[in-house]
Amino acid sequence: MTDDATPRLRLTAISKRFGAVRAIQHADLTVRAGQVHALVGENGAGKSTMIKIVAGAVIADTGEIEFEGEPARITSTTDAIGRGIATVYQEPQLFPELTVAENVFLGREIKKAGRVDWAAQNAKVVELLDLLGLPERYATAEVGTLSVADQQQVSIAKALAADAKVLILDEPSAILTDAEIEVLFGVVKRLTDTGVSVIYISHRLDELFRIADEVTVMRDGRTIGTYDIKDLTVRQIAHLMVGEELSDARPHREVPPGPAVLELRDLSRTGKFKNVDVAVRAGEIVALYGLVGSGVSEIAACVYGIDRATSGELIIAGEKTTLKNPQHAQRLGIALLPANRKVEGMFGFQSIAFNISAGHLRKMSRFGTIIDRALEKSKAQELIKRLAVKTPHERQAINAMSGGNAQKVVLARQLVERPKVLVLAEPTQGVDVGAKEEIHRLITELAEEGTAVLVVTSDLPEALRIADRIQVVRGGTTTDEFGPDASQVDLLAAAAGGRE
Repeated sequence: MTDDATPRLRLTAISKRFGAVRAIQHADLTVRAGQVHALVGENGAGKSTMIKIVAGAVIADTGEIEFEGEPARITSTTDAIGRGIATVYQEPQLFPELTVAENVFLGREIKKAGRVDWAAQNAKVVELLDLLGLPERYATAEVGTLSVADQQQVSIAKALAADAKVLILDEPSAILTDAEIEVLFGVVKRLTDTGVSVIYISHRLDELFRIADEVTVMRDGRTIGTYDIKDLTVRQIAHLMVGEELSDARPHREVPPGPAVLELRDLSRTGKFKNVDVAVRAGEIVALYGLVGSGVSEIAACVYGIDRATSGELIIAGEKTTLKNPQHAQRLGIALLPANRKVEGMFGFQSIAFNISAGHLRKMSRFGTIIDRALEKSKAQELIKRLAVKTPHERQAINAMSGGNAQKVVLARQLVERPKVLVLAEPTQGVDVGAKEEIHRLITELAEEGTAVLVVTSDLPEALRIADRIQVVRGGTTTDEFGPDASQVDLLAAAAGGRE
């Protein structure tokens, strides 16, 4: 039996290594019953690994875990669920063709005489829906007919059906509107009133002051500290997240004067972003910096013609343009390095040469139909050398390469024909430090050759390292603009909702 002073969950001196990478060096986390405990940190700070350890998806190398005052071993997700630890991810993990009740009890159906007791399941789901403030008719509704916000609450209902004592909410507000966030906060308040502990992960620092009781800050795989939320401001949390460390030094660059090659004027896409204003000159690197869910990635998709803006203007080299598709963008001299290279940017089982030439078949073919293998090989070898890709030959399959070298190959494809505008979405995501430096060098070289570069990133040090100007995106719109000499604290505070 526990008393009110005993934490619901405590992790002490946790460490975790993945190969040569030490994801967590020394971290602590204490979560109390009936409270919302926020966990924050920059990308790579170790918070995702910490949460996976709590959820049983990853096993800690060292450290101790206590649950309700007793030592606990959590070596699988089954262990975690058995103790009442449930995780709700940013994207609802549900089956859209099944009803809400079917999703909530999937794998743990209520049975009577060997058959599913549908009436009992529906009755229990109605109770949960009432707790969450949802109408009882949702119990028999197909999940695919519900809004994303309602689906997220169904995920919470699923966790509560398993008698969750600790509920982990991983970036729950990132895909929600302001009105939907208010509903989510109401749900969280009702849950904590019943004694449920909530671990809340968010990049939106301002919302922590409306929902959290305590906040733990992580940096470089370590716990910096745990604080009462009332004792901090957004700026103070930002400062704790980035520390005193300055961004990497960068050489001074003179951007040549001239008109914008790429210009967005009041560009909007309903439900994604609104009133975005950006201008990039030839030879200039402009970063759009925003936190997860800010709308920054959706802006990149519109600039390349993957999605269409619903209002505003997209201007290329002085001409107002309506992009029909990515092929149209490519003909206008726009190239895109996608954020998810494995899904959107590469053919894993194909060679480096194939991956570089893909998308340039006319340039690489004779008579527009037959690939000129000699030209393909020559171009691949030229770009392999220029981008310092580590490989024995251009015939190597790209999925046999490191993340950094694979990213260089995807970037090489954009350079077969030097673009007027290069859009880079999270250009160094998931690559090591050495590859990151190489990619940053290449981006600078391209700008110096006259390409207008738009970098879309949630990596704060990266934005400061390479950009001539940084525009913050928050809540789906461009807000503050900074120069390369801005402080990390100011930028993070602006992106997270407070500069006081």
